[in-house]
Amino acid sequence: MGERGERLAFGVRTAPVRGRNAGVEMKVMERVAECRAALEAERAAGRTVGLVPTMGALHDAHASLVSRAVAAGDAVCVSVFVNPLQFGPAEDLATYPRDLAADVRVAERWGASLVFAPPVEEIYPPGATTRVRVEGLGDVLEGASRPGHFEGVATVVTTLLSIAGPCRVYFGEKDFQQLLVVRRLVADLSLPVEVVACPTVRALDGLALSSRNLHLSGEEREAAAVLLRALQSGAAAILAGERDPGEVRALMGDIVEAEPLVELDYAEVVDASTLAVPEKLDGELRLLVAARVGRVRLIDNLGVRL
Repeated sequence: MGERGERLAFGVRTAPVRGRNAGVEMKVMERVAECRAALEAERAAGRTVGLVPTMGALHDAHASLVSRAVAAGDAVCVSVFVNPLQFGPAEDLATYPRDLAADVRVAERWGASLVFAPPVEEIYPPGATTRVRVEGLGDVLEGASRPGHFEGVATVVTTLLSIAGPCRVYFGEKDFQQLLVVRRLVADLSLPVEVVACPTVRALDGLALSSRNLHLSGEEREAAAVLLRALQSGAAAILAGERDPGEVRALMGDIVEAEPLVELDYAEVVDASTLAVPEKLDGELRLLVAARVGRVRLIDNLGVRL
């Protein structure tokens, strides 16, 4: 995609605006001590720190997070770490795309000055047994479909934030449940961190950007558009007066299941702060859907305010 920030009919920017610090000298680090010292030096020099945690395979959605941090005046560190703890036994850890050189180029292009790309043993030293679990928020939806996933997410995010120190940390709303889990652990552990939520970035066909999209065939990519159609239909029903979450859930599920190449995992409408299903739809809501398209599992979501 280009750099001009094209917009879709539903108002979601498809590409980030280039960070104003693009072209700054890039420093790539592998060691915890080196990263911690570099970020402490930034704060000592009077700059704020912005952390963008990623698993690599950077695309325009990641670039939008970097651009947001740069626009806030942060010295931006992008972490690139494929976290083994958040992958289940049957998931795609071995085939997850890895290209650090390309990731460094993307991070530098959009204005980051630091990349932290540690080996696994640097984040999880031999013999490490500590795990972080966020009860409630981490147990439903993705947590139910992928047991252990959010324990892995919470553990690595807590580790990265302990390395980074006082900072702003940037997450996309595409992984909405992850965003809520991170907000909760930051609050519960009294971490000196501000969690910044950034809008979902979509391709021109409406598909939420994800590194996993690379594994879709052309036909599967067309079929995957059903996820957003289902979310939009559910949102339209709510705005037209539907207040029964079961009816909205059924509507979205039927739309997804009508697409032969897509296997529905779940479709749900929940309270946007607790992920609980309300008896009657009201207030800040989030519609969420997860499905498998071929061998690729995709998630998406949409917010509705009543």
